[in-house]
Amino acid sequence: MPFRRTYLLVPCLALVSLLGARLEAHSAAQSGSTVELPRWAYPVLPPAPAAPKAAIPSTMGHVPGSTAEYNLHAIPSLQVVPDWFPDEHPPMPPVVGHGRLPDIGACGHCHLPTGMGRPENQSVAGLPAAYMLQQVEDFRSGARHSSEPRMASVEHMILDSRAATPDEIKAGVAYFASLKPHRWIRVVETDTVPATKISALTLVVVDPDKREPIGNRVVEISEDQEQTELRNPHSGFVAYVPKGSLQVGESLVRTGGDGKTIACTTCHGATLHGVGNVPSIAGRSPSQMAFLNESARIWISSGANAAQMKGPVAKLSASDIVAITGYLASLEP
Repeated sequence: MPFRRTYLLVPCLALVSLLGARLEAHSAAQSGSTVELPRWAYPVLPPAPAAPKAAIPSTMGHVPGSTAEYNLHAIPSLQVVPDWFPDEHPPMPPVVGHGRLPDIGACGHCHLPTGMGRPENQSVAGLPAAYMLQQVEDFRSGARHSSEPRMASVEHMILDSRAATPDEIKAGVAYFASLKPHRWIRVVETDTVPATKISALTLVVVDPDKREPIGNRVVEISEDQEQTELRNPHSGFVAYVPKGSLQVGESLVRTGGDGKTIACTTCHGATLHGVGNVPSIAGRSPSQMAFLNESARIWISSGANAAQMKGPVAKLSASDIVAITGYLASLEP
């Protein structure tokens, strides 16, 4: 039977319904921000009317180079982590590989067994363990949350952090800290991009032959949408950025842009691969980095790391965020 993308867009299993109810209750308690956020980094849509559930045939999915197979109907479940290439990473602890019903999803479902994540999540491969432990604690305490309450990925992280045991948190952090990040994003400067639409917290191509102006944004899309939905760790992303933005980004990142901000190298190191418990920012998703910059800029999160970032991002414009995140994504992780 031929592959059909619609199979993978339908949530399944009881966990999704349970977490959806928890998410709705949690989001309702969050206060909205009056600051306009960059839609390219926050691809969310208003709630849509519930559609009738259709029967979905069971069929198995495969990716090139792997002998594994997974039911396409099951892949969207937060408890399922397609492990297409198990020899390419250490054994996943239970909290990463399958989570724990009914309380928490598997860390590897969103962050992938490689830890490289997707635009709507975070790339956590190789981040310092102490840094990640602090982020989880900030999620648990409420010090860190999303500047866009409809970003379900962040809200699920809050819920899972609060439900996880200390041992589960330590095991998950130790696993991701042990991984080595790799090139996952291809950055292209351009005036036009494929026409996109919002789908499941990401941008997807509507028609590869139809182009539109890039404007003042980063357009981060899958190299192969079907492989992304299969969670293939060999199929990454392309980030389109406006022409000339990488040069501007390099100036802001390396020198502070003539006093507009503080050079990122001051804290993140000369190569931007982190120093001590300060995380690496080279080669990470521009969408992910925009989340963090915006959260610090409008002071939506009050964790220690957000406090340190508030000064450097205070005077940055939307164009600056595009340039900085695009340049950082272009670097070797």
